[in-house]
Amino acid sequence: MGCPGRKALSLLIILVLVHLHRALSQGASPAGPRKPFLERLRRLEEQFRRFQEVTLTHLQDLARNYNLSYDVDARFQSLARETQAVALAVNQSHAAVQSDLSHLRTRVQKTQRRSRKVESRLLALGAALSERQRTQDREDQEARRGALSSLAPAVRALQDTLAHLTALVQGQDARLGALEARMQGAGPSTATPALTPAQPLTPPGLPSPSSPAVHRGRQVLRPSPETGDPPQDSAGHPQGTWAPPGPGSQRAWPPEKPGETCDVGPVLVFPNASTQNVAFLSPSFPWGLRALSVCSWVRTASGRLGTLLSYATEENDNKLVLHGGGNSLAPGAIHFVIGDPAFRELPLQPLLDGQWHHVCVIWTSILGKYWLHVDRRLAATGSHFRAGYEIPAGGSLVLGQEQDSVGGGFDSSEAFVGSLAGLAIWDRALVPGEVAKLATGREVPGGAILTLDDAQWRGGFVKQVNCSCLELCP
Repeated sequence: MGCPGRKALSLLIILVLVHLHRALSQGASPAGPRKPFLERLRRLEEQFRRFQEVTLTHLQDLARNYNLSYDVDARFQSLARETQAVALAVNQSHAAVQSDLSHLRTRVQKTQRRSRKVESRLLALGAALSERQRTQDREDQEARRGALSSLAPAVRALQDTLAHLTALVQGQDARLGALEARMQGAGPSTATPALTPAQPLTPPGLPSPSSPAVHRGRQVLRPSPETGDPPQDSAGHPQGTWAPPGPGSQRAWPPEKPGETCDVGPVLVFPNASTQNVAFLSPSFPWGLRALSVCSWVRTASGRLGTLLSYATEENDNKLVLHGGGNSLAPGAIHFVIGDPAFRELPLQPLLDGQWHHVCVIWTSILGKYWLHVDRRLAATGSHFRAGYEIPAGGSLVLGQEQDSVGGGFDSSEAFVGSLAGLAIWDRALVPGEVAKLATGREVPGGAILTLDDAQWRGGFVKQVNCSCLELCP
């Protein structure tokens, strides 16, 4: 911008030098013509000053214009940088808001699923309690009817005895009246014959007081059990003996301490309640199941059972669950879920002693029957649980965690802490003899579709140990 000013100044200097040279050259001439030269020099100086002022003004205008354009460019660049910074901050804030909204939506969905699950379980629990109450009412009514029917013969016998006694009293009254009449007709001078004890008159058709029928009627009023007969409880079973549980009944058997159990295969140890402690059984169920047997050696020292097994599909994240330890469960109880919200509560209190126990959960869609065996003994059984249902194939089957989504959605409060050994799953219902042989280590039933050999885990603290016998496992 300053180059034209420099060129004009250089040209002006050259012109001045040229005029000075002419003036000097003319000064060598006679003095006569000096006066016009001085006047021309003064005019030249005045022109030079005017030219200098114009040039300076022009240069100042150029400088001001240059400074103004430079300030505009600098401010424009500053505004551009600020705009870019604001846009970057807005993008970062938008990304953070989107991430927070995504997390919030995930939590809301999880909370909604859990609330639906809790509501469905509460409804199922209410239905089960209502059914149990109706069953109890029916049993009470049957017991009352049975008691009334047993009292009916005694009441009839008592009525017969009262009628017989009434007839006897009427006969005695008639005999006394006859004796009084005879005594009045004989008079005082008539010798009174000695009265001998006479047998009471018995009306025709009624047994005498000494007849066996009367004594039989009296025996009805005061029965006495024969010596040595055991007392009976209200159900008709001798006290101290066990009656087989009926359908739907649950009985917590005292745990039978197993002997030395060896050669059960690998042992999976879940040392803590981290959500990373999970084992996947892969592949899962190869086909739909209409019957199921899940058996395993279990040891836990956490005071709660947690989730032993969870099977989830895209349709339902609780297609098959063995889960314990919730707030709605009694200590040691476990929920056996097939196709949420249907479930049954099973007693597993013996497992809380920190020792090894053998557990078998068996179900069949035929009449919806199920059985729970603990240490070879039948701990619970029932029917009408998912009758005709089929557990679909193609889901995610995990050990140690409860799934709220396929292969994820774990919660540390629902995790299993302990050890599993010899776990196996069959697509049929094992019979009691097979369960007993499996629990004693004598024989493993054939046809298992999944075992611990199919377990896979990644990360976390789950570890596999090999023990010659369970009692030697850490």
